[in-house]
Amino acid sequence: MAGSYHAAEVASAERFEFGANWTRFLAELNDARIAEAESALRDMLEVNDLAGLHFLDAGSGSGLSSLAARRLGASVTSFDYDPLSVRCTRELRRRYFADDPNWKVEEASVLDSASMRGLGQFDVVYSWGVLHHTGAMWQALDHMVSLVAPGGRLFIALYNDQGRASRQWRAVKKAYNRLPHFLRFLVVIPSLVALYWKAAVKDLLSLRPFASFRSENRARGMSVWHDALDWIGGLPFEVARPDDVFDFYRARGFSLARLRTVGGGQGCNEFVFVRATAEVRAPSPPPT
Repeated sequence: MAGSYHAAEVASAERFEFGANWTRFLAELNDARIAEAESALRDMLEVNDLAGLHFLDAGSGSGLSSLAARRLGASVTSFDYDPLSVRCTRELRRRYFADDPNWKVEEASVLDSASMRGLGQFDVVYSWGVLHHTGAMWQALDHMVSLVAPGGRLFIALYNDQGRASRQWRAVKKAYNRLPHFLRFLVVIPSLVALYWKAAVKDLLSLRPFASFRSENRARGMSVWHDALDWIGGLPFEVARPDDVFDFYRARGFSLARLRTVGGGQGCNEFVFVRATAEVRAPSPPPT
């Protein structure tokens, strides 16, 4: 059912084809990118490995973070709403952990409460740059709560609310998805200039042309080009202020263990929350 809804949203220009973008990214995947993805998990979770832990990748995308978690020793469950993203994740499992019973890959929507309840609970629930693309971000954030075992950790990354700038980017994303594929360069080219001209000038002045765009400089093993397309076309698109996310999860029995913000700028704020071991009742309703 998730696949049919996804196809309808893409056809109506309400959803970017994230899975198609990640399919192209897999051609660039190498050992250095995988190592960087592992390092990013270890760093933010403040661990040396994930041995013996149950790890949920909610919105697995390319599957790279799931692969990193499995290589760090976790038992992994991955799911995504986009059928092509599910296929990407299964491809990485085939390449690196063929027939591994400790890595499950499923197609599901984080907005489907029944599907989420059926997954069980996990020591680490991870969702990097995903929940703001669901079309109902606060509902998706609420569904994360029951997935985290008592004492477990929730690692999420959400687009920062920049006010007017965020509204302008939403208009760009809508324009991109409404255009036929052969005309999308009309949105992509000026967007790339807006995104990267400062970095390009800085590189030239330091006599290191395009140094900022080399693969080894990309956090979590990502790709400049595929990240840019994800940003330019990424619908649905919602944003959140760090204090709103903090208040939301504090009311649900979580404490903030780590926070990395973009300083009011563009991009994702990263949060690691720890769930209390005792139940917290009557949480405040999600923000509207």
